[in-house]
Amino acid sequence: MLTLFKNATIYSPHFLGKKDVLVGGKTILAIADHIEPPSGVETKLLDCTGLWLVPGLIDSHVHITGGGGEGGPASRMPELQISMMTEAGVTTVVGCLGTDGITRSVESVLMKVKSIRANGMSAWMYTGAYQVPPPTITGDIMRDITLIDEVIGVGEIAISDHRSSVPTIAELSKLTGHARVAGMIGGKAGIINMHMGDARDPFRPLHDIVANSEMGYKQFIPTHCNRNEYIFEDAKEYGKKGYVDITTSSYPYYADEEIKPSVALKLLLESGVPIGHITFTSDACGSLPGFDPETGKLVKIEMGLPDSILREIKEAVLEDAVPLEIALQVATSNPADILRLTGKGYIKENFDADILILDTEFNIRYLMANGKMVK
Repeated sequence: MLTLFKNATIYSPHFLGKKDVLVGGKTILAIADHIEPPSGVETKLLDCTGLWLVPGLIDSHVHITGGGGEGGPASRMPELQISMMTEAGVTTVVGCLGTDGITRSVESVLMKVKSIRANGMSAWMYTGAYQVPPPTITGDIMRDITLIDEVIGVGEIAISDHRSSVPTIAELSKLTGHARVAGMIGGKAGIINMHMGDARDPFRPLHDIVANSEMGYKQFIPTHCNRNEYIFEDAKEYGKKGYVDITTSSYPYYADEEIKPSVALKLLLESGVPIGHITFTSDACGSLPGFDPETGKLVKIEMGLPDSILREIKEAVLEDAVPLEIALQVATSNPADILRLTGKGYIKENFDADILILDTEFNIRYLMANGKMVK
């Protein structure tokens, strides 16, 4: 059966105007001002007059098997459910481990990726965890990236954080180089997802790697770049050279510490950071811990959800005057391009039919993933 979306206002994420979109199988077959239902083929018609048709969102930093654990066994977070994705307008996730690379395994992340794919959504993953050397599936990050389809890079590796393994610049440089070469061989992004902590001058390790090796800034995606005022100030300059990832789910839990994601997007753009360098991710199913600065003890813990991305895109548009076609890029075309997720992130002919239909108040009316209606 074909699906024909009629009279939709399309953001691809770039504005295309009012058009029809024809979907067959898992693919966008045609986009045109007017498309007639093909004769002799069963076609489902959806009237999208007054609605926006945009790419399904990509959440490229999710603890799909659950995260947490900093406060002991009771602080372990649950794994991602498909319903969390559909309720958020998310059709693609990238999974990772976090603090706990000991009792949670990279193998379990791989099987969760396979489970998400078997349920009709799209998923990839990072090998590794906070620790250096990182845990792997095959015993080597290069083999993981090169040989395992679902693995696109390494992460999240913790730096500038009291929970990191305090890796040296030499160790980080070697890890980065191996990821890069494996990406080249395997046709992957081969990127390093970096967990950024609360230490002062948090980007220093990345600057040192670039200064003392042949690696470039775009070999990294530093995440949590809005976690406090001073990392965000540094991110305004770092983002002109490399990528910056804004965590959406920790707001409003830490409103007194963090830069609100929608505001962060506006400020980064005003600072001259190219829109293609900015991504939003939820950090969903990972813990959002708070530590006493004097004792280092855990004093609070929360868990984020994928729906925080759409919320912050909405508020960037409605409250912070960021144009919709700009705001959408942080969770559609940007992660697709940066992570080399083929067929994702755009409303284009011959791309995967990951389609999110919104009303002008950002309520989800329909969601299609790989050509199938899931909401």
